[in-house]
Amino acid sequence: MNERVRKPLYQPERPSAAALPHAGDPASLLETLYRNVWETSMHDMPFVNRALTVRASGFRRHDGDWVGAVITPWFLNLFVLPGGGALWSDLGSGERARVAFPVGELEFIADYQPDGAVPAYLYCPLFAPVNQFATQEAAEAAASAALDALFVPPPAPAPEAEAADVAPVADLPAEAPVPARRAFFRRVAGQSR
Repeated sequence: MNERVRKPLYQPERPSAAALPHAGDPASLLETLYRNVWETSMHDMPFVNRALTVRASGFRRHDGDWVGAVITPWFLNLFVLPGGGALWSDLGSGERARVAFPVGELEFIADYQPDGAVPAYLYCPLFAPVNQFATQEAAEAAASAALDALFVPPPAPAPEAEAADVAPVADLPAEAPVPARRAFFRRVAGQSR
């Protein structure tokens, strides 16, 4: 019997040791990393927004790890960096992790470069490209709104109506629950649902 074993073309390098936690705010490390990327390889790309500059903002500790946003001329992402807390997962580049926040779980993608300026981080893409932002201030306001929404629990369900006023379940339209990521983006955009 000839059995074919499927193997992925790319196997991410797995961390050989746990990521070292950042004792202080890692924003300046991320800014240096992405400024270097901007100056060396992204500067001439046609999809960049030249009104934007590299800026890491809003970094704070949550469950012991660092959470914040990074704006570049080509993306706006949320980031999680190790701080010795409960959010962090040591993963190979490209692997995904669901990270719990007050708003709900969001999916983050790992980047692992053991010899890099920032050896390990998780990121959640929000905007790419970032051509919808006319100014740096607009991009920073979006990053701030995303971080604010991230740390606010979803609204509690409305109290149930009196039993006499409730329609039978069979009469109600079937509606799938809104996934956490979609609900998060709706909150960032200022929509209630």
